[in-house]
Amino acid sequence: MSLQENVRSHRRRKGWTQEQLAEEAGVSVGVVRKAEQGGNVSVETIHSFARALETTTSSLFASEALAPVREAEGDGPKLTELRRALMPPVGLSTVLAEPTDVRDLVSIQRDIDDSHSLYHADRYDSVARALPGILRAAETAVALSDGESRQRAVVTRAGAFLLAGKYLTQVRRYDMAYHALSRAIMDARDAGDTQLAATGVVGMGWLLLRQDRFDEAEQLAATTAQEVEPRMSSATPGQLAVWGELHQRVASAAIRNNRPDVAKEARRMAAQAAGGMDAEHVDFRQHWSTFGPVTAETKRIEDLSLIGDARGVLSRADDGPVGRKGLKKLGRPSPNNWARHRLDVARAHVLLGSHQDAMEELIGVKSEASEWLKHQGMARHVMRDILSHRKRTLTQDMRDMAVHLGVAG
Repeated sequence: MSLQENVRSHRRRKGWTQEQLAEEAGVSVGVVRKAEQGGNVSVETIHSFARALETTTSSLFASEALAPVREAEGDGPKLTELRRALMPPVGLSTVLAEPTDVRDLVSIQRDIDDSHSLYHADRYDSVARALPGILRAAETAVALSDGESRQRAVVTRAGAFLLAGKYLTQVRRYDMAYHALSRAIMDARDAGDTQLAATGVVGMGWLLLRQDRFDEAEQLAATTAQEVEPRMSSATPGQLAVWGELHQRVASAAIRNNRPDVAKEARRMAAQAAGGMDAEHVDFRQHWSTFGPVTAETKRIEDLSLIGDARGVLSRADDGPVGRKGLKKLGRPSPNNWARHRLDVARAHVLLGSHQDAMEELIGVKSEASEWLKHQGMARHVMRDILSHRKRTLTQDMRDMAVHLGVAG
């Protein structure tokens, strides 16, 4: 069934008019009519319908055939080398390309670590340039090794695939990202490295969330969290972190899928993992991103943003673990997680009509994560709202931000 049929069907089961659904969902009647007439509506709007209709977001999604693609945009030359390295042609026999980059595993791992640092420093172009060489070197290392040395090479290759999956998910090349993350998980499993495989599952959960596959993201992360649950008294920071990250994926999927009770319990488990750590912890060989008490709190605040509780967001946005004292004591989360937190704050300001405060948050994020910001749909929504309510001539900052985000003024 299509989205329009699903929304209409659930509304009629409630015995509601379009006006009643609009009131319960906190949207205009025009938005309801648009959805029921087959118009495009945002995932956030579908979340609002699901909460009002007391169903899951997934149950409202369309299950009809896609319209034919009229024109393929493609990646042009930008990702050609990465695509070749990640997805070489497959024939009837396995043929190793000429090993032009034979390197030791220490060198390859160093490049992976350096590229993770570049990624979190918002230097995506540098990561894209480095990845083809890293992937080819890792493939060559596996092909030219055997025994225990091959096992170590496979683990290194898994790390290369994880890096590729992280970058490709961020820039929304989801099919390539799925290929990279799948290979990372399989490599880690084959090498007997459960911790690294679980890290790959955290990445896979993020990818599924990006594709609005909430049921699958929740189930995958929950099952994996059960399989790797650590003994709290003896767990390493890496074990606590990956377990906490998996529960964060469960919570993020559940809150988006209108399953607040599941989300609340998963956040509690993530907080338990974070509570076992004295500070934010980062080790990309052990878990997906920075994790600790601050990260856990930003994600709890993100839940408030997703359900539209703007006042709740602002009441916690600069207090506790995410306040100045908390950050000084516990350390900062990853730049991406912190930037996402500040976007939640910006959105809260917009919802409450404080457009200048929202603009200041966008400027702050741009100063720290300029390239990351370009890929954020929420930033564009916030900017469009600011522009639509601006009565006077746009400031230079507003014009610059609109251009940066590709939003028409």
